[in-house]
Amino acid sequence: MKGFGYLTKEGFRNIWNNRIMSIASICVLISCLVLTGAATLFSINVSEIVDRAGESNETTAYLGMDVSRLEASYIGKDIEKLDNVVSVTMVKREDAYKDYKELLGDELFETVDEKGNPLPDAFVIKMKDLNKYDQTLKQVTSIEGVERVNDRREAAKMLADLSRLVNLVCVGIVSVLVVISLFIIANTIRTTMYSRRFEISIMKSVGATNAFVRMPFLIEGMIIGVISAAVSTGVIALMYEAVRSAVVRYLQMSFFIPLSRVILPTALLFVAAGIFVGLFGSFISIRKYLKKEGNEILGW
Repeated sequence: MKGFGYLTKEGFRNIWNNRIMSIASICVLISCLVLTGAATLFSINVSEIVDRAGESNETTAYLGMDVSRLEASYIGKDIEKLDNVVSVTMVKREDAYKDYKELLGDELFETVDEKGNPLPDAFVIKMKDLNKYDQTLKQVTSIEGVERVNDRREAAKMLADLSRLVNLVCVGIVSVLVVISLFIIANTIRTTMYSRRFEISIMKSVGATNAFVRMPFLIEGMIIGVISAAVSTGVIALMYEAVRSAVVRYLQMSFFIPLSRVILPTALLFVAAGIFVGLFGSFISIRKYLKKEGNEILGW
C-alpha cells in the first residue's frame, strides 16, 4: 500500500506509452457497453409499455360505418348490460376526427374534409375483471353493429416478442464484442509487459512480489474500463434523450421512462462492467509472466 501512488502512476504511464492500443481497447469496450445499454434500456421501456397494456382494463369497440347514431346508442346499452363491464363511453366519429387531426397535423388531412370522415363511432369500454378479458371481448364482438374490438393484449404480445428478439440479437453481438474487448485489452497489456520486460525481470530478481509487479497492469486495465464507462454513459444519455424527444415530438407518445430514472443505474453498471473487463483482460495477460523468474522473463 505504501507504493500504491507509484504503482498508479505507472498504470497511467503504461496507457500513454501504448496509447494506440489503449484507444483501440477503449473504442471496442465503448461499443460493447453502448450496445448493451441500448438493448437493456429498450427492453425496460418495452416492458413498461407491455405492463401498462396488460394492466389496462379498457378497450375500444369500433362500429360499422353504416351504423346510425340511434343504433349506436342501443349498441352502447347492450354493452353496458354485460356482467364484466363497468362503464361505456361513446367516442363520436366527429370528435375522433378532430383528435386525429390535432395529433397528425393538417397535412395528412388536407384532402379529407369532415364530411368524408373515414373514422367510425366507437365505445371505450372499462372492465371489472381482467381475467374475463377474452370472454368479454367475444361478447362485445358478438353484438350486431360492432365491427371490431381493439385487443391491446395482442399489441402487448407483439411488443414482448420484439423485445425478446432485440435482446437475443444484442446478446449475440455483445458476446462477440466482449471477447474482442478482452483480446485487445490483453494484447495492450501484453505489449506493455514486453516493452518493460527488463524492468519486470529486475524487479523479480530483487524480490518484488507478484502483487507489486501485477498492480500497474491491473490499474491500467481498470483505467481503460473507467474511461470507457464514462464515455459510454455520456453517449447512451445523448442517444436516449434524442430518441425520447423524437418519440414525444413526432408520435405524441410519452411512455418513455425519464432519463433521470435510468441514467444512474446505467452509469454504475457501466463502471462495474468496464472495471471487470479491464481487470480480467489484464489478469489473463500477465499471469504467464508471473510464473517466470529473472532471466526466464527475457527468454535467456
